[in-house]
Amino acid sequence: MSGEEKIEAEEETWIWNKETVPKVMKIVSTRLSQRDLISLLLVSPSLHRTLLSYPSLWLAIDLREMNNAGDRLIAALSLPRYQHVRQISLEFAQDIDDGHLEILKSKCSDSLQGLESLNLNGCQKITDKGIEAITSCCPKLKVFSIYWNVRATDIAIKHLVKNCKYIVDLNLSGCKNLSDKSLQLVADNYPELESLNLTRCVKITDSGLQLILIKCSCLQSLNLYALSSFTDEAYKKISLLSHLRFLDLCGAQNLSDEGLFSIAKCKNLLSLNLTWCVRVTDVGVIAIAESCTSLEFLSLFGIVGVTDKCLEALSKFCSNTITTLDVNGCIGIKVNNCYLVNTRDGCNLSEES
Repeated sequence: MSGEEKIEAEEETWIWNKETVPKVMKIVSTRLSQRDLISLLLVSPSLHRTLLSYPSLWLAIDLREMNNAGDRLIAALSLPRYQHVRQISLEFAQDIDDGHLEILKSKCSDSLQGLESLNLNGCQKITDKGIEAITSCCPKLKVFSIYWNVRATDIAIKHLVKNCKYIVDLNLSGCKNLSDKSLQLVADNYPELESLNLTRCVKITDSGLQLILIKCSCLQSLNLYALSSFTDEAYKKISLLSHLRFLDLCGAQNLSDEGLFSIAKCKNLLSLNLTWCVRVTDVGVIAIAESCTSLEFLSLFGIVGVTDKCLEALSKFCSNTITTLDVNGCIGIKVNNCYLVNTRDGCNLSEES
């Protein structure tokens, strides 16, 4: 190789390393998990510099199911690359408690000012005290999830509404110590709330739920799974949610056709779970079919009071949209008549039907 050829080869290598590799990495890195990105940082100094030059890659911290999550989170937020973090997930992470969140408040508060999503699902060592500490650092928080936190009480929600004014997605599933006081706080402070999960919040009553339904009129998703104590007085207020798309009423033992008549006014419903709503009959389901003509998912699992008549109504009004219909345990529906509803996934029928 002549000297001139050698110079040209070196120039091509330089261009490849300085221009082509960064462009390729920018494309590839957006498709990698955060853990893979962190591994790539160790490959070479040049790759390290390249990855750090793209701030958009470092807007999320994912510590789901990881050990020593508290210490890891503190260490991560101490790094310059995470100074504009937007999402943090600690779902079912181990070894994180109130102490870690208080350290974040004292040492890493600046990095949390732009945080928009915080997932603390399954972090059962965190109490009201920890929730107060972390929410005080996150004034722009929009999504907050504390599924299966049995230590959180109404005091935690008091801190949340005080510190975070812009919540639109709130998951309180399994927080068994929350009462109607929490729902009143949510209703009074989050009129723009779009998604609310109250699964197994067993202390709440009709009164608390009605506050939510009256004041949070922007709700698009409402999960009331495994809450059997509500009555039609509360269910009727669901009709106020004109934007509602998703509604889970699994186990609503007191829901009657009268309540369904009101729910049918939510004409934009796409998904409705009526599993084990044992008081419901054809009359209520037909009302849903006639009004909610965009319905895509419907579960009637375990309802013995429905027959082929409701299938006929669903076929007439929802056949163009419905993709999943679960009629397991609906002993009044005949297998041979399931063809009446032309679903993409077909009818799901139990053997005894």
